[in-house]
Amino acid sequence: MADDFLSYIEDFVSYMRSERGFSENTVASYRRDLLKLAGYLAKKGVSLDEVTLETLEDFLKFLRRSGLKKASRSRLVSTLRTFFKYLVVYENFPRNPAELLEIPRKDMKLPNVLSEREVRALIEAPDTSEPAGIRDRALLELLYATGLRVSELLSLRLGDVDLDEEVLRVIGKGAKERVVPFGEVAHMWLEKYLLEVRPGYASSRSGDYIFLNQRGGRLSRTGFWKILRKYALKAGIEEGRVYPHVLRHSFATHLLMRGCDLRVVQELLGHASVTTTQVYTHLDIKRLKEVHRKYHPRS
Repeated sequence: MADDFLSYIEDFVSYMRSERGFSENTVASYRRDLLKLAGYLAKKGVSLDEVTLETLEDFLKFLRRSGLKKASRSRLVSTLRTFFKYLVVYENFPRNPAELLEIPRKDMKLPNVLSEREVRALIEAPDTSEPAGIRDRALLELLYATGLRVSELLSLRLGDVDLDEEVLRVIGKGAKERVVPFGEVAHMWLEKYLLEVRPGYASSRSGDYIFLNQRGGRLSRTGFWKILRKYALKAGIEEGRVYPHVLRHSFATHLLMRGCDLRVVQELLGHASVTTTQVYTHLDIKRLKEVHRKYHPRS
């Protein structure tokens, strides 16, 4: 087969533009990616019909060593797959060497967590001599005690709580129900809020939601976020390290650090797959490595 690579590239991008309706920006991106491959093959002395899966994998390794970011390499893999499929279908190319080419895995983004000391400072920040402080202390205690999503916490109704058994009935993602325990400290503050504060906040529009704002409505995510930022500032925690799910992430990480089984943490968090929960094991390993480097005499 004649190897007029540049001609194939132009035919391909013309097809993507006219037949598939792709934008000029997308078409230009395809062209840039394929010109990278053309330049690489020219240096290696490899013709287009000699390209194999190994050739393309070596090309990607070359780009990685050259500093091309993973997101760009992932996009390029998509380009190669589409291009070689086009060659097979429309240019009578005998095979698709990119068919089994793997897209580089995304870097795992580890969630930020607070230390146990920071969590304690955050939770103890509310002024519990005031009704709002009692509510806020109950909010934070329950969130850290259960690892609930903020949306789950704010959706709790009076009938979802069993104070005697110290468990919550939670409706999570996909309308899946789970039972989550909470301990004595969260029990104490939740009961105090329910007995001493909520009746004074309740109004005709409260419904049976547990956590209310001072106007009698259900506490919103925005309202919770303002509460969290307020106490994070008071506790001396950097603003960039605090966000709505920070206590959920800290809950999971601290349980694993203290030896809790991963499957138990998965169930408590309401994760459909244990793969999602495994991110917290990476956090724990990261912490162990830091401790090792700090204290081992030959690190």
